[in-house]
Amino acid sequence: MSDASDAFLHHLVGSSFLLDKAGHIGVAVSGGSDSIALLILMQHWATGNDVRLSAVTVDHGLRPEAADEAVMVARLCAERGIPHDVLNWQGWDGTGNLQAMASAARYRLMADWAKAKGVDAICLGHTRDDQAETFLMRLARKAGSDGLRGMPDRFERHGMRWVRPVLDVGRADLRAFLRRHEIEWVDDPSNEDEGFDRVKARRVLAALDPLGIDAAVLSAVAHNLDMENSLIRDVVCKDLQGQVAEFRGALAMEKAVFDRLHPEVLRRFLIRAIQWITGASYPPRVEAEVEMEVALRQGGTHTLAGVIGWVTKGRIWLAREYEPVRQMTGNPFDGRWQIDGPLEGREIRALGPEGLKQMPDWRDLGLPRRVFLPLPGVWQGDKLVAAPLAGKAIHHKATHLRPSFDNWLAQH
Repeated sequence: MSDASDAFLHHLVGSSFLLDKAGHIGVAVSGGSDSIALLILMQHWATGNDVRLSAVTVDHGLRPEAADEAVMVARLCAERGIPHDVLNWQGWDGTGNLQAMASAARYRLMADWAKAKGVDAICLGHTRDDQAETFLMRLARKAGSDGLRGMPDRFERHGMRWVRPVLDVGRADLRAFLRRHEIEWVDDPSNEDEGFDRVKARRVLAALDPLGIDAAVLSAVAHNLDMENSLIRDVVCKDLQGQVAEFRGALAMEKAVFDRLHPEVLRRFLIRAIQWITGASYPPRVEAEVEMEVALRQGGTHTLAGVIGWVTKGRIWLAREYEPVRQMTGNPFDGRWQIDGPLEGREIRALGPEGLKQMPDWRDLGLPRRVFLPLPGVWQGDKLVAAPLAGKAIHHKATHLRPSFDNWLAQH
């Protein structure tokens, strides 16, 4: 592979891992040109750096062609000596945003696969074109610099590292690379379905080309906004430092401090607080966040995206809403509490009103009732055996799986 274009691509892919210590890399391969090209490039890099490489394909079961595409990827991997697995998803019930649900499921399935295989990081084939299309879709949603700064070249989700080695490469360049080496790919027919926002964005991008607005330009704009956004995030962290207190996974701030925050700092505080408490990947709608802000400024109570906010004794409180976790069970609980201790024959579920009735001394802890309702308890039938976050440990311990809010804010 001595072509100058090939050399550039290999250098670009390799540079994605210069600062990473990874002995086993995974590649997400759908069968499309972007992911197939990434697989070939990653194999070249991995071979030269004594790194193991594995490939994974997710079949969402939504298109009859998907199974054949997975077979094609498996065949290519077998020819090149790359271990390959196919993961199947059957979680869509016909309601909700299909693309969003499929994407969330894809990340979760691949993260579980990677952990089981000992994979250190997973590579995704997102390109400069994907970056530009995402920019346009977020622009349509009136996104600020948080959304328009584009997709990061690396991030963490579900306890796994994700890397986008070809984010600065155009789709046409990757297809040219595959043609030079006579490697086939499959075009997903849904890429022509204008019922999907991404396809609409692709059409708009083509229409903007005569103005000189192409994928490279929008990617550059996203990069510029990312640099400016990093400064804003730094200011937000400094303004909030020492102003937010944590109590059993809830957050509190003096009302006087809340009222004098700069509007942008306040907006970001509420959004990040909601995401920290619930683990949500995406922020709530702008209009919904404003409604909560207004309610809290006026001393009221408001719920948003699984979080309840209220004012009491001169403090703003934000806590997990009880209703979304009322019927949850399992350990970790609510994706954020790990319970350790004797659990055989017992169930982890929220304390709720019934749990607090069995703990008459919970008020002695000096925290609002709403803070305790969504917290995990260890139950044996209708009997509360332990509530390690509410003063009833009984050989049980609860560990918060999130970093502190200050640390989490600095990372987001």
